[in-house]
Amino acid sequence: MSDLYPLCDPLNFADLLTPAEQAAIRRLRATLDTKVKPLVNEYWARDEFPTQIIPDLVSLGMMNPTELIDAGETPGQMFAGFRTFELARCDTSISTFYNAVAGLFRATINLGGSPEQVAKWDPLVQTFELFGVFCVTEPEHGSDIARGLSTSATRTGDTWTINGTKRWIGGAGLANTLAVFARDTADGEVKVFLVPHDAPGVTLTKIEGKISLRIMPNYDIELNDVTVSDERRLVNVNSFADVAKLLGTTRSIVAWIACGAMAGAYEAAVRYTTERDQFGKKVAHFQLVQEKLATMLANVTAALAMTVRLAQQEAAGAYADENSAMTKMFTSLKLRETVALAREVAGGNGILLENDVARFFADAEAVYSYEGTHEINSLVVGRAITGKGAFI
Repeated sequence: MSDLYPLCDPLNFADLLTPAEQAAIRRLRATLDTKVKPLVNEYWARDEFPTQIIPDLVSLGMMNPTELIDAGETPGQMFAGFRTFELARCDTSISTFYNAVAGLFRATINLGGSPEQVAKWDPLVQTFELFGVFCVTEPEHGSDIARGLSTSATRTGDTWTINGTKRWIGGAGLANTLAVFARDTADGEVKVFLVPHDAPGVTLTKIEGKISLRIMPNYDIELNDVTVSDERRLVNVNSFADVAKLLGTTRSIVAWIACGAMAGAYEAAVRYTTERDQFGKKVAHFQLVQEKLATMLANVTAALAMTVRLAQQEAAGAYADENSAMTKMFTSLKLRETVALAREVAGGNGILLENDVARFFADAEAVYSYEGTHEINSLVVGRAITGKGAFI
C-alpha cells in the first residue's frame, strides 16, 4: 500500500506524485479532517452548505499550492486528479463544490478564453475572487443539450441580451459569476458569457427535496433580458463542438470524484467492520464480509488505474473524448456497486449518517448521472468503436 493511502491504494498509484505534490495533498487532508469532515453529516441532514469552510478551502491555494511553487513545479493532471480524489474521499458534495470552480469553471476560462482573457481572469479564479459556476443544462434539455439548448443571446453593438432558463446549476447561489451558455440568434451557434450573479434579470431558485448531494446546493436560474458586454464573452467558444471539448475535460474530473467517493465508502466500511462485534467476533472476520471488502478494494484500484492512465495521456496531449467518456462510465458504475457493498456490510447501521457509508451511498446516484449519464457516455464510446453515432 502507498504511504499516502495505506488502506485503498495497494498498487501505489499515489507514488506517481512528486514529494511536493504529496505534501500538498497531506496539507489538504489536514484541513479536510479538522475543518470539513466534522460538519458534513450535520449539513447533509440539513440540506445546507457549510459556508464557513469556504475560507479554509480557499486559503489552501490548492490550484497552485506553495509546495509546488517552492519546488519549481507546475500543477498538472495527476496532481489535479489526486486533489479531487482527496476531496471526494472526504465528501462527494465538497469535491463537487470545489471542482465546480477549479474544474468546470476554470476549464471554461482557460479553454474558452483568449490569451488576454485567461491572463486577466485565471488568477482571480485561483483565489476564488472570481467564483464561477458552469451553466449549460436546462429544464427541458439535459442529455440532448447539444441540439436542444434554447437559452438565447442577441448582440446589439457591444452588448449581448440573454434570455432563457438553466437547471441543476451546482453552487450558483454561492458564486459571484455564472458561465452561461446561450445560442447566438444571429448564427445559431452556442457561445458562453460570464454573467454577474446579481445582474438585473437574473433570478436564482434553490432546488429542494434532493436525496443526493444534499450539501451541494443546486439552482434553477432564470435570465430575463440580462445584458452583458461583449468583453465578457469567451471568444474561443463558438459552437457546441467547443462546449463538448470542455465537457470531455470535466468527465475526467468526475471520474476522479467517483474514485475518491469509492475510497471514502470503502474506508468507512473497513472501519465499521473492524470495530463492530457480532456472534462473538468482529464483523470483518466473516468470510462473506471479507469477499465484499475485497471487491470494494478491487473496484477502487481498477478505477484508479483508469483515471491515472487517463491523466497521463491528457498531460501528454493525447486526449480522446471516448477515453474520458469510458472512464467516467466505468468509474461511476463501480462507484454504485462499491457504495452498495459498503452499506451492506454495515447492516442496518449502514443507513445512519454517523457511519459515513450512507452519505456516500446516496451521493453516488448523482455522480452516476451528472457530466454525462451512463447511457450517453456509453454511446460516445460506442461511436468510437463502430464509427456510427447512435444518439437518436
